[in-house]
Amino acid sequence: EVQLVESGGGLVQAGGSLRLSCTGSGDAFDDYAIGWFRQVPGKEREGVSSITDDGKPLYADSVKGRFTISRDNSKKTVYLTMNNLKPEDTAVYYCAADFNFWGLVPSLWDDGWGQGTQVTVSS
Repeated sequence: EVQLVESGGGLVQAGGSLRLSCTGSGDAFDDYAIGWFRQVPGKEREGVSSITDDGKPLYADSVKGRFTISRDNSKKTVYLTMNNLKPEDTAVYYCAADFNFWGLVPSLWDDGWGQGTQVTVSS
């Protein structure tokens, strides 16, 4: 299992940008697929974006064209660059790792989860 730490959340106005980071530990980070998920209180966790171990991205329709996922294995970090943020993007954002690529289904990712970072978008 890999240990993950998210950072980069905060408060931003609608239309603004943030870049989230997911940094992992261990020697096999570049063998893991990484996913970004978000959760609002009272709602189920939903997939936002994910990236395979060799860098292929996947996006939820709700963020396509606004969010970009990328990875820098030398820094053991996956980034989620979020542009043109909307109030409905407000949530706690989590990253997760798995040797298998499970797309945007949070329940299938089970090799490590971070503790989350809060993103708040004001209107």
